[in-house]
Amino acid sequence: DSNFPVLVSGPSTFHSFPTTRFPSLLRASLPSRVLSAAPPSLDPPTLSCSASSPSPRSPPSPSPSPDMGNCCSDSSRGGRQAVGGGADPAGGRANGDAMEAVDQFLRSRGKFRSFSQIELSLSASNLRDRDVFSKSDPMAVIYVKKRDGTLEEIGRTEVVLNSLSPTWVVKHTIIYQFEIVQPLVFQVYDIDTQFHNTPVKTLKLDEQQFLGEATCTLSQIVTRSSSSLTLNLDHREQRGTHARNIGEISIHAEECIASKAIVEMVFRCSDLENKDLFSKSDPFLVISRPSESGAHIPICKTEVRKNDLNPTWKSVVLNLQQVGSKESPLTIECFNFNSNGKHDLIGKVVKSLLDLEKLHHVQVGEHFFLPTAVGHDYHNKVLKSQIFVENFSESTRRTFLDYIAGGCEMNFMVAIDFTASNGNPRLPDSLHYVDPSGRPNAYQRAIMEVGEVLQFYDSDKQFPAWGFGARPIDGPVSHCFNLNGSTYHSEVEGIQGIMSAYFSALYNVSLAGPTLFGPVINAAALLASQSLTHNQQKYFVLLIITDGVITDLQETKDAIVKASDLPLSILIVGVGGADFKEMEILDADKGERLESSTGRVASRDIVQFVPMRDVQSGEISIVQSLLAELPAQFLGYMQTREVTTIC
Repeated sequence: DSNFPVLVSGPSTFHSFPTTRFPSLLRASLPSRVLSAAPPSLDPPTLSCSASSPSPRSPPSPSPSPDMGNCCSDSSRGGRQAVGGGADPAGGRANGDAMEAVDQFLRSRGKFRSFSQIELSLSASNLRDRDVFSKSDPMAVIYVKKRDGTLEEIGRTEVVLNSLSPTWVVKHTIIYQFEIVQPLVFQVYDIDTQFHNTPVKTLKLDEQQFLGEATCTLSQIVTRSSSSLTLNLDHREQRGTHARNIGEISIHAEECIASKAIVEMVFRCSDLENKDLFSKSDPFLVISRPSESGAHIPICKTEVRKNDLNPTWKSVVLNLQQVGSKESPLTIECFNFNSNGKHDLIGKVVKSLLDLEKLHHVQVGEHFFLPTAVGHDYHNKVLKSQIFVENFSESTRRTFLDYIAGGCEMNFMVAIDFTASNGNPRLPDSLHYVDPSGRPNAYQRAIMEVGEVLQFYDSDKQFPAWGFGARPIDGPVSHCFNLNGSTYHSEVEGIQGIMSAYFSALYNVSLAGPTLFGPVINAAALLASQSLTHNQQKYFVLLIITDGVITDLQETKDAIVKASDLPLSILIVGVGGADFKEMEILDADKGERLESSTGRVASRDIVQFVPMRDVQSGEISIVQSLLAELPAQFLGYMQTREVTTIC
């Protein structure tokens, strides 16, 4: 249901067909207006540096200080004839813009995105025979449905002659994005004999015989145990009728091996320059790669080593797909950390993975350089400081999709704030107001944007849903009540079930207070713990939507620290205009790792908090951007638990 970048190994053209977004969900749930907070800009600073040493007369691009958050060490041809196919890369600019919006948001939080390339293979069976003296000559066309509902063609297969059950050879590679729904449309055509010597990318589809089409999402394919999905073909003119079977199309998804190849390195530096007045420097490394536009994209950074001019950092892990190849140049910059965010550049080097591997084998260091102005010219001043590669290893690691294909599931849970500060739901200025026009309020929007993604990773789609901070009819204030009104069970069926239960609760509880998170976090942790006890391969995601600052901060910290050992992530979305600064302490991306009242430190970061707003130009919401972090948290838990076998 959103744009996404596509790498294609088949020719491409573009067609648009109007469709709608959120088809029946919004109409059925009577959503209302969005009232969102306006937090400080999330635009991250960029690390602009040359892929190679700048020339003496070219002023180097300055290297603005990177924003420090949680560190990433120890993480996560066309032209052939139609009857034979070909391969042409293709993609849409809008799709790339959506992905860049997510990347920029994650970089602003000190996170760096990993992604997977998925190769799609197509086959069909029982196609209609549209030829008189032979069987059909089918070709398949793949589209992605963009955010505005239009279809963008990403590639075509070759034409298979005289076949009603073709297996096409040409494959198409797309980038899998967990955080958004990626709708795909497959159309099959019978290519007329007179066009068999025409390149497939130049064929006019309105001159060919339409055999049928099918739609699905990429998530529906990759979550199948076989990573394969078979769909019935429909005929546009016969939809809504009892049309006879016109064939099936099968789609198989396979994650490219480059998505699984990783390089792990340990870096050490010596004789770093002291940038602080009253103590030694606090160095950290940032590794960037050049993009096609020439800009540099940070892909990894180490932790900060306090007061150390000869630091050795924890290992960093690079996905080979992120880098491009072992020959691709990487810029490694060493910064001195400053709490005001204006970090001092100590020095930089430009090396490929091959170069770094050689440095490790010969056990020698590489001197940093620093672009320095000399008059009107710029020179690279070679420094005494050196960087060493203490360890360099390559391996193949199981990915998020490996676990999903093996049977692991992600279970969605939601908790909604019903405190009085939201305002009377019957009045238009309330955050809970249900607008008859069908515009979603902030609570409904957050539920839909998270739920529409996670629902594909939960086989039974039975979602626990709670409310807190309200007084049920003739009862005391409850800080964890079942949204469906049931005394015994909290589950509702599907996203529509959550929306219906939410709407019903608005008219069956009295808004009260205060705002307590501890009870709902404990309820979610109990389900995760029970799942673990029964050896169920499940990972839980709790969405808490709130309009105010919590009043049980220490109790919430204790609940989170206890839950950090469980298969659980917590996504907190702040709605309305409240000042949520005190909430950010729960998010380790923006502060220290949480500590309980007994002194125990959280084993991992499981909380993400954001005030609700749009990212960039509205290509993708901040809620969906946060979802991009979940696969890494999932893998972090699996690695912590040493879950090395596929589920």
